[in-house]
Amino acid sequence: MRFLTSQRRADERLLWSRDIRFVKQLAEGLAGARLLELEGGVCMIAPASQLTDGAASDVARASRNPEYGLVGVDPSIPEPDRYLVALGAAVQQSGLADRIGMGRSIQIAQTKTLDHFFTLRAVHQVAFQPIVELATGELYEHECLFRPVMPTLPQSISAIVQAAIDTGRSVELDLFIVRIILERAARMQTARNAPGGKPLRLSINLTPEGLLDPRFEAHAFAAMVQAAGLQPRQLTVEVTEQQAVSDVGPLKRQARALRKLGFGFAIDDAGAGYASFTLVAALPPSIIKIDREIVRGVRRDGAKQALVEAFVSFGRRIDAQLVAEGIERRHDLETLIELGVEFGQGFLLGRPALEPAPPRRLPRRVGATLGGTGGPDHDERLAALTATTRPR
Repeated sequence: MRFLTSQRRADERLLWSRDIRFVKQLAEGLAGARLLELEGGVCMIAPASQLTDGAASDVARASRNPEYGLVGVDPSIPEPDRYLVALGAAVQQSGLADRIGMGRSIQIAQTKTLDHFFTLRAVHQVAFQPIVELATGELYEHECLFRPVMPTLPQSISAIVQAAIDTGRSVELDLFIVRIILERAARMQTARNAPGGKPLRLSINLTPEGLLDPRFEAHAFAAMVQAAGLQPRQLTVEVTEQQAVSDVGPLKRQARALRKLGFGFAIDDAGAGYASFTLVAALPPSIIKIDREIVRGVRRDGAKQALVEAFVSFGRRIDAQLVAEGIERRHDLETLIELGVEFGQGFLLGRPALEPAPPRRLPRRVGATLGGTGGPDHDERLAALTATTRPR
């Protein structure tokens, strides 16, 4: 597909909708708008200064709120790919891709988006979020969070991972991300090798398909890590849950091989998506990360408390540690401590930062209890947490 236009603008936006009347009405107020009618809808390209979110939403409200997608056009992508990528992103944003039969077109756009993503190697960022031992408030390790930087075509890491899965490029993506993380970790480790410096402990995410690729075979992966000046015992491998696992046998063998070499092995987002008790039991991991949706509001939700208790009991049976994700409220933290969860991460304990930072200090609260109950054991653990957590 090629968008034929007489003028190329450096700063453009693209809107797509099935509602032709809405798009034409919006175009009437934009001097520089160009329209292209497609089989599944209509596309408009206009200067970004004119085609704003506010202008689109004002006309949409007057047109019974039609579904549409509005994205930036990235001028650094070669023509004509830049418009195809933007079109695919706009259709995805509208939520109508499957309904209008544009799945294949979306995959083409995803491929172009990934191609552009890989060219931006030098500008992508890695953030580090602390994982904390709840009983003491001490830092356990940092999770590495890859942050795509695509200024004119913003994409979340979840969207990039999904695009890689949909187009069969998840291994390529995993290798790309892991190599960048290891390069940056190597530089930080070198700085920490001074007397008194503490070695890094990091967790990184891999898709199941990536983890089973020969390039991530346990000994090959260990060699990759050692080449960066790190040791396997400094890394935890987290299996992400965006990809179903049909045969856990090879993954189980890989998990055992990694753990034998000293790597930690974690199941991410347990309790959501594909990360079921069945998968956790089949592997088994050294760490189970409880999904943030279970953690959020656990203080006042008996069903969520029961599920956390089940994970705690399950973890003890298979000798796995528990990490609660997404801890944002103090009373949820107190409940998790009372229920026996060992580790946690979330904005309450420390936000992601471009350099590894210690956890936050939490103010002491006297007489805190769980739902009106409590006791010495709970108070001691809570006091240890609030007294020993270090400043950022």
